[in-house]
Amino acid sequence: MNLTQLPSGPQPPQVVYAVIEIPRGGRNKYEYDATLELFRLDRVLYSAVHYPAAYGFIPSTQAADGDPVDILVMTSEPTFTGCLIEVRPVGLFHMQDEAGADEKVLSVPTIDPHYHEVRELAQVSPHFLREVEHFFRIYKELEGKPVETLGWEGRIAAEEAIQACLKAR
Repeated sequence: MNLTQLPSGPQPPQVVYAVIEIPRGGRNKYEYDATLELFRLDRVLYSAVHYPAAYGFIPSTQAADGDPVDILVMTSEPTFTGCLIEVRPVGLFHMQDEAGADEKVLSVPTIDPHYHEVRELAQVSPHFLREVEHFFRIYKELEGKPVETLGWEGRIAAEEAIQACLKAR
């Protein structure tokens, strides 16, 4: 089954599924290839940086760039490429890259006791949010691709963005 066509989650947009492409701490940029129905190595990051959270997509969504909605998952332990995690969105990160607007949903696993109490962006460490913003500001710099970070919005904005992308399908 094509993973992009899985259900969006048990209770979208409040509880959704994240399909992990890149585990936290990785420099390899894996992407799910819906045509081949497998994960492929897209590139190795040019910069000496790593993903600050698990990174993937929300199935059965379509963002403005035509791809599924991007999602970051704060995890206590590393995951693996292809891992499906039930998550709760807590924030929305805005940025632009060479292709245009590129929003990222920030989420926490619903079953991880370390994040059980995290419901809003204000409950996330400000330092972690700065790390994420810094990562996305510089991760394409050595490739010569411009990126502009545009800041954070809270849970409601994240849920609204997910809802809009569910309707777009």
